[in-house]
Amino acid sequence: MATPGSPLKQHRINLPAGPQDIARLEPGNIVFFDGIVYTAREGVYQRVLAEGHKLPVDDLAAISNVNFHCSPAAAPEGDSYRVGGVTATASFRFSKWMADWLDLTGTKIVIGKGGMPREDYEKILAPRGAVYLTTVGYGTGALLGRGVKTVKAAHWIEDLGIAQAMWMFEVENFGPFIVDSDLSGASLFAQQGDIVNQKIASLYDGLKEPALHRYGETDDRRKEVM
Repeated sequence: MATPGSPLKQHRINLPAGPQDIARLEPGNIVFFDGIVYTAREGVYQRVLAEGHKLPVDDLAAISNVNFHCSPAAAPEGDSYRVGGVTATASFRFSKWMADWLDLTGTKIVIGKGGMPREDYEKILAPRGAVYLTTVGYGTGALLGRGVKTVKAAHWIEDLGIAQAMWMFEVENFGPFIVDSDLSGASLFAQQGDIVNQKIASLYDGLKEPALHRYGETDDRRKEVM
């Protein structure tokens, strides 16, 4: 894991990523990709895992093992699409699908924003040899879009729409992304969350007790989402 003040270690990975590529990724590292990255989020997960539709790509893992939780800004251009930007989507919303999706597709790298629940790193990603990467802050969709060379395919766009379709992007120098988790299940998000939570109670010292009126509200600071 990168230490404060030290240069950030960078990696450029040709896809599909091999076991050796993934094994050298440490939380805090920076990653760029060359090859094919695919998008899949709840629309695709529901269609395949819940409704039983066959994947539209044969042997997906041989083409790409990187799943980007993404909503692209895309517009038709001739027989294909022009991509102006690719905006990451919050990954924790897809937690219930992850184990089955990784098993089905052989995906080894998941990219999104906001991280996953702590237990997912340890019980879902790491045991399957998979890691999680996150985007570098907000507003980077246009920057990442520059790395998309062509759209190889846009599956189920008529049924699911642009945001939910399964896109296959050919990318070059695609990034930067920050490594959140590694193969041990360690997570940058979880680590930093622990640091924040150590002092969160002190933020409320001297404040009046909150007036709770809605069902399910709590003043337990450990249950807050930061």
